[in-house]
Amino acid sequence: MPAAWRQTPDGLGRLRGLGLHPPGQPGPLNALTDVAGVAVGHATLISGDGPLVVGQGPVRTGVSAILPRADLTIDQAVFAGLYSLNGNGELTGSHWIEESGLLEGPITLTNTHSCGIARDASVKWATARSRQQRFFLPVAGETYDGDLNDINGHHVHEEHVFAALDNAVEGAFSIGSVGGGTGMICYEFKAGVGTASRQINIDVDVYTVGVYVQANFGLRPELVVAGVPVGRNIRGNEMRGGRDQGSIIGVIATDAPLLPHQLKRLARRLPMAIARTGGIAHNGSGDIFVAFSTASVGQSGQRMHQANWLDNEAIDPLFNAVVEAGEEAILDSMVANQTMVGRDGVTALALPHERLCALLQNAPLWTPLAD
Repeated sequence: MPAAWRQTPDGLGRLRGLGLHPPGQPGPLNALTDVAGVAVGHATLISGDGPLVVGQGPVRTGVSAILPRADLTIDQAVFAGLYSLNGNGELTGSHWIEESGLLEGPITLTNTHSCGIARDASVKWATARSRQQRFFLPVAGETYDGDLNDINGHHVHEEHVFAALDNAVEGAFSIGSVGGGTGMICYEFKAGVGTASRQINIDVDVYTVGVYVQANFGLRPELVVAGVPVGRNIRGNEMRGGRDQGSIIGVIATDAPLLPHQLKRLARRLPMAIARTGGIAHNGSGDIFVAFSTASVGQSGQRMHQANWLDNEAIDPLFNAVVEAGEEAILDSMVANQTMVGRDGVTALALPHERLCALLQNAPLWTPLAD
């Protein structure tokens, strides 16, 4: 088993490193960046302890950046599709994705009250790199980290957004409490960024599907892993008083040649991954998903474009890959994490690995790992 499947670049254990074996064949990194050309970067802000003082902290936040094709300028767009399961959230630029079927630049993800600065900084970053681009609708998404973070202190600044964009890498990247996921909570456990990938065969071709989530949703009793009601059996330190106020933003990348309407269909499958983990899309949740393909690239100013695409009859394996990778990404956002104490001493506990493994010892849906 590749080392990247077992642990993060920071040395935190991942789901497969616990001896658990979700279905499907991951790519070499089991990450969004298994799709060639995709790059991910983070800027993480952690400082202060104790009582909340707005504008001072404690700070538990950050921003993440996803570049669909690190080798391209923003004058070159990729096909994309969008789906919102429950719209109590924000993803700027979404109307243009729906209208045009194109993703024309990076995606940034941060906390709810920093979505605007992420958007504005993305404009500055992108237009500084293109003489042609005078008009740009960046994609910036958010989830709420105010349970742990001084969210009204607006600690994410444009230099942090620039850093996430400039430091994006095409290889292995950190997950858990990093970047936009720093202050996030999922099923009332410490969560944040999660990722996974799947490689599939369609006829003689091998394609990769990668999923990236910023997970911040769900109540403890809802958590299900491999069909086992794990959350009901790990109680204590529930944080949200029976009321879910979180969200999840999901990004799907693939190198399979797909048209925008087909990518929208992929985005519609990510909620099935959420459901596998027990999520129900609460009223207060912003569950928004964008999918893009790196296979076809458009050049600004061209009048004629050509593209290949898979027949609809051939794409069921891609749907399955989204569900499998999405489920694993959500779970990895909790597994590859540590307990965090935030503002006013609020504590988000890490998902206990030993207890999780004990509960899944006889899980019928996941076969044990064979070394």
